[in-house]
Amino acid sequence: MKNIFIIILLCVLPKFTSAENFDLKKIVDLKNPWGSSFINENEIIITEKEGKIKIVNINSNKITEIKHNLKYLVDGQGGLLDILYKEDFIYISYSEDRGERKSSTSIARASFNKKELSFKNIFQAEPPINSGYHFGSRLVIKDNYLFASAGERGLGMIAQDPTTHPGSIIRIHLDGSIPNDNPKFQNNSDWLPEIYQIGIRNPQGLALSQFDGKIYMSNHGAKGGDWFGEVKKGENYGWKILGWGGTNYTGTKIGPKWKPGFTKAIQYWVPSIATSAITIYKGDEFKEWNGSALITSLKDKSLRKLNYNDRSSVKEDIIFKDKIGRIRDIQVHPNNGKIYFLANNNLWLMEKLH
Repeated sequence: MKNIFIIILLCVLPKFTSAENFDLKKIVDLKNPWGSSFINENEIIITEKEGKIKIVNINSNKITEIKHNLKYLVDGQGGLLDILYKEDFIYISYSEDRGERKSSTSIARASFNKKELSFKNIFQAEPPINSGYHFGSRLVIKDNYLFASAGERGLGMIAQDPTTHPGSIIRIHLDGSIPNDNPKFQNNSDWLPEIYQIGIRNPQGLALSQFDGKIYMSNHGAKGGDWFGEVKKGENYGWKILGWGGTNYTGTKIGPKWKPGFTKAIQYWVPSIATSAITIYKGDEFKEWNGSALITSLKDKSLRKLNYNDRSSVKEDIIFKDKIGRIRDIQVHPNNGKIYFLANNNLWLMEKLH
């Protein structure tokens, strides 16, 4: 019986890769970096949570700060969050100062300029809330749509209320206008028009797969209950009816891992690894990883690779752990496929050993 238990355990647990055929190099020092995006093959634009936007030249390691006009509030997990460059525009998610210590997960857009960014809001999560918890928030562009994740601000069941934005996936056009095929307009008349999916706690990862055209996300659970799953129109991931295998921090139960009627995640982590950013890898540097999801974590300080082609038998490998600290963001170089991380207070490069 003991041998059978050991065999089952080995089959369930993720495995470390057999050999480390990569190198990790620190590029530059930063202060609480949060989001990043390549603007060309040599430069990455980066947010620092406390309010700065910087461009890093990955060849010269030169750092340039860009002025901006965002009215942000640094409160707990809030501040400047994700940033995305697309066709001479910069999109940013941030905790907007809405007055009286209230804030929202908001999204703004600006024409790209290396000296100063003049942002205008294209989305504000309603209602503004006095909380420093669970803003989300990642940005993805697919075709003419901007997808964004908005956390439930620590309010739990608000994620089940489609008349409020917290705890949902947002889908808008790039100028902030609302697509006429969002769920509100398809038999969900009580949903706010920007909402695409509900029932999410603290979604800190969002990525478009260039292989199947789908958008995937990671969610930071409570005490356990992290997951990786697919963004699905008009569906509900179940927070806080479901606990996804986790419990409240007090130890009390939240709800079942999953039950019919709710979206089922592709992979769960119990205990929590504190999932953060994700990407669906495509590149030449680690071409054997093409099509796999790369999951970064904060508490676990790891990079994990998921082969999820067979949803009934997801294969998970731990690529590394405890090497660069808490990992906040991940980007793949658009040309060569090398991987860049924001971790602790640094920008890191991961490349193969040749």
